[in-house]
Amino acid sequence: MRTIAAEELARHERAVRLSIDAVEAASDASLSIETPCAGWDLRALLDHMGTQNRGFAAAARGANDPAVWTVHPAVDPIGDYVRSAHDVVEAFATCEARTVLLPEIPPGEFPAATALGFHLIDSVVHAWDVARSVGGAIAVDADLAPAALRIAEAVPTGTARLRPGAAFGPALEVTDTTATLARILRILGRAPEWMPRR
Repeated sequence: MRTIAAEELARHERAVRLSIDAVEAASDASLSIETPCAGWDLRALLDHMGTQNRGFAAAARGANDPAVWTVHPAVDPIGDYVRSAHDVVEAFATCEARTVLLPEIPPGEFPAATALGFHLIDSVVHAWDVARSVGGAIAVDADLAPAALRIAEAVPTGTARLRPGAAFGPALEVTDTTATLARILRILGRAPEWMPRR
């Protein structure tokens, strides 16, 4: 029995598709280029993204194995990411669990639809990270953008964002005229104007 609404699954799939498109567009780039994620080059970012996909996919299938969330460098970071992205979409589409276990996010157990939202916002922001690293951009559709913004606005702020390894940095200033994608990025500590150093 499906526990996540069809429209939520569709939005999630489109968010993941944004990340797939961004990663495939970066396939000719050097894996050592810098990214908006401080201290991470493109290889490290892709390894992180693929690991997150596998972790969320395992959780959606009912697994409780912290080892799944351990990052291992991929031999083929681009291909590995794309495969993991398709897998996590399938895992959530067939998820029958009411709650899933996410050991990296306290308190660790969440409604399946909430976990889907976590992965959706991760996918949108990391799609932007990858695209921006190669001087590109992403286009978030008119249905996905406000949903992603609502999720971003619900992400806790405070000192937790200052800890090493925090998923998002401290929020940046947002004005009433800030466009939706830029608002999402700034709420989650990204500077929309960021560009790689040449």
